[in-house]
Amino acid sequence: MSVLRQPPSSTRSVPRLLPLTLTNPSMVAQHTPCTMHLSILPPELACKLFYAMLDLSQSWKRNKWWLFDRVVESPHRTSFYARKTDGVESDKSWQEAAQYWYNGRQTDPPDIFPDVMEEACLYVENMVNREMQKRLRLPLEWAGKGSEGQIWRANVAASNCYEGTKDSVGFHSDHLTYLGPYPTIASLSLGTTRIFRLREVVPSEEIHSRRAQTLNIPLPHNSLVIMHASTQEKFKHSVPPQSTLDLFRPLFPHHSRLECSSEPSNCRINITFRFYRPDFRPQSIPRCNCGIPTILRPDMKNRHDGRTDKYWWTCYAGAQKEGKGCSFWRVMDMKAEGRGPTISDVGSNER
Repeated sequence: MSVLRQPPSSTRSVPRLLPLTLTNPSMVAQHTPCTMHLSILPPELACKLFYAMLDLSQSWKRNKWWLFDRVVESPHRTSFYARKTDGVESDKSWQEAAQYWYNGRQTDPPDIFPDVMEEACLYVENMVNREMQKRLRLPLEWAGKGSEGQIWRANVAASNCYEGTKDSVGFHSDHLTYLGPYPTIASLSLGTTRIFRLREVVPSEEIHSRRAQTLNIPLPHNSLVIMHASTQEKFKHSVPPQSTLDLFRPLFPHHSRLECSSEPSNCRINITFRFYRPDFRPQSIPRCNCGIPTILRPDMKNRHDGRTDKYWWTCYAGAQKEGKGCSFWRVMDMKAEGRGPTISDVGSNER
């Protein structure tokens, strides 16, 4: 009598990869599309900016949105700032005229960069542009107008405060609604060291041959991670909770307490400098059947070569309407929607 046996699997099991900690800039550059830069700001400016943002963070809010059938709250405080001009034109009213939406709701006009953030931003922009000159540009990146148009300038900044060991943010890729395809985002860390975690989204055609590896990057005070073009299309990132952390001890005292020694802090301030593209202004964003602006997402699981990758507009109204959105979904068409100019339009892909 023969024994029935389960037929052998047609595909071999793919081994899991252990998490890898990237402890220095060379490892970050080797394993990710990011670059890491230590001591990016002069030490006194870094402390001054940390204190300024820490004071401001007392009034920052925890975002709330609907997830399925319940309201969830962000496990960290956040705020949003805009520069006096958009980095392309000199109109100082651009951020007031722009009606931005976040998590399905309209936001108030953002605050303007504080002076100390404006000062720090110049250092960040200088480093970003130096790094971008070393890299091949992707076809759908913003090309601007003339040679000046391809210089990266930050015109908005999302600021986050992670206090203690529990504050965190889960895996996500940034919405591209106002950033457009292949954005460059510069993330400045101030205060206590926290882990920045990256994990690739493996394309559908490769899931039977390899697995994603979790990459952990400890980000110390006064460090900058530049998420270069393709990071948002290929990776998701998070700041996980930690069981312990080292207190941050500033080198310089608070400007209002010069006679006192510096107090240790358990907070990390994160400022992500971004460029909101003129061809993705709020007025140009399509609305879904709910009458609310859609969000732009990349097709992460079916990405290709940076030239034929797809993006789609999708409803996000359910984040604020008791989890009830609509089925709106549309592939973005750069030319039909009148967007650009892009690198492919100007025919520039030089180092």
